[in-house]
Amino acid sequence: MTAPSTLEPATGQDCCAPTGPTTLGAEDAKRKAVVFKALGDPNRLRLLSMVKAEASGEACVCDLTEPLGLGQPTVSHHLKILVDAGLLHRQKRGTWAYYSLVPGALDDVSGILATL
Repeated sequence: MTAPSTLEPATGQDCCAPTGPTTLGAEDAKRKAVVFKALGDPNRLRLLSMVKAEASGEACVCDLTEPLGLGQPTVSHHLKILVDAGLLHRQKRGTWAYYSLVPGALDDVSGILATL
């Protein structure tokens, strides 16, 4: 049996040079993490699914509370997080708010994963 060899420190300047595409910067990573944090909750995933499934392309917050079994303030909180993440658009009409998908937002999410 041979003894394990010891590792010698690298001496060439090419040892640590980036070899591939530029990595994700700190600020860009923070912005993208907001999206994934928003998607990290099952209720928010369900809300996105329900809004996307609407034939009209939008859903009133009043129609989203019962299917989730959550109160209106909780559903509104989840929707606000999705809006802040750039996934949903909010339009106020009278006392109700209507939500629709931001065009291309879900494609952008898959694009984030494809570029990592």
